[in-house]
Amino acid sequence: MRCIAQRRVPLTVSFTVVSRRQAHTADFPPSCRNRAVQYRDLAMISLDFDFNIVTRDLSHYLENQVKVGLFGSGVGLSLVLGFSAAYTCYYLISVAKKPQLISGGKKFYHFLRDHCPVVSETYYPTFWCWESRIQTLLRPFVTAKPGVVYRNELIKAADGGQISLDWFDNDDSVSHPDSATRPTVLLLPGLTGTSRESYILHMVQQSRDLGYRCVVFNNRGVSGEVLLTPRTYCAANTEDLETVIEHIQRNYEASLVMAAGVSMGGMMLANYLGRKGRETCLKGVVVFSAGWDVFECTASLEKPLDRFLFNSYLTSCLQASVHRHRPVLEKCYDMDHVMKARTIREFDERFTSIMFGYPSNDHYYHDASPVHRLKSVQVPMLCLNAADDVFSPSHAIPVEAVKQNPNLALLITCHGGHIGFLEGMWPRQSTYMDRVFKQFAKAVIEEGSRLEDLS
Repeated sequence: MRCIAQRRVPLTVSFTVVSRRQAHTADFPPSCRNRAVQYRDLAMISLDFDFNIVTRDLSHYLENQVKVGLFGSGVGLSLVLGFSAAYTCYYLISVAKKPQLISGGKKFYHFLRDHCPVVSETYYPTFWCWESRIQTLLRPFVTAKPGVVYRNELIKAADGGQISLDWFDNDDSVSHPDSATRPTVLLLPGLTGTSRESYILHMVQQSRDLGYRCVVFNNRGVSGEVLLTPRTYCAANTEDLETVIEHIQRNYEASLVMAAGVSMGGMMLANYLGRKGRETCLKGVVVFSAGWDVFECTASLEKPLDRFLFNSYLTSCLQASVHRHRPVLEKCYDMDHVMKARTIREFDERFTSIMFGYPSNDHYYHDASPVHRLKSVQVPMLCLNAADDVFSPSHAIPVEAVKQNPNLALLITCHGGHIGFLEGMWPRQSTYMDRVFKQFAKAVIEEGSRLEDLS
């Protein structure tokens, strides 16, 4: 007991020892009771001494190190400023860069440099969400949806089906008041997109500012119309697109027509141009975030993280789209099997490739890949892709194929994700993609004579 009482011990241990002595002092023999009381008093003195030291040191630390929190301390402020400076340097050196412009001919290249200055400007992605997946995921939620009132039209297809078109006539156009000659912009949404997607609405808004008319081609069965035949759509089949373009040409023979396609809509446009060559009324085409090689696109989307973030969700969207028309489709397809698909590849194997008569899904993917038809494109086509797009990986972007065709130009940004291209502190109103669209549309419509012979 003497050793315990005299040894310096931690605060909590000292308190415990004293408490036990107080509890058992009465049990000691009379000869030891006085000595135990002395040991207890010494321990209490030691306890008071330790407590005073601790409180004194703690008070000194609080007064000198954390007077007003992290930002009030010199160390905290230094850390914040240092991190901010380091992040700014990294952003300016590695993130904000000029896009790479590639063209198969000097004439198209210089046309874009002269009439679309955005192709030469540094792209500054939104500094707090420049990573590709974040850009892709946030685009639908961050960007505003401009108010657009459409005029819907249903036209008949050759197989008896119907196609839904949403028109924005822009009858208030000041620069093109005559409806017969007002330029027309055809817009094609992505895989499960409609005329209500934010990126489509922004392009309609840009076209309205330019005085042009817009028409959105909604793929069969996705915009609320009834599916009259057991057939939907795919990137390889361009029959419905041909029907729509012919319909526009018949109704507005004197109107200049250009087109813009996003993601799968861009793939469909590129495949259409590759098949038609010069036999089209389109004066120019711009394509955003297209998947050039479907095999590479699906392989990228099947990586664990991208499968979790994108693949499963898009598959469920495809299934929801066909489920609405199940009474018509289940007469020809095993819809229970289709609804059990867990990836886009499985959905295509069980539904899309069978619907369009391909011997296998590989045959369908080869036919749907626009990279194989780029050499046949005879209309000026500008293609915007981000190098970090997980839907269309950078190694599959057809740089060499573009270099072989004077009618093609490729604009590659380091960042932007898939249909992201967010820029500015709070990217609500406009994106880099919107600026590319507006400048190219204006150049094609108003300076199109310079694009008549690019070879």
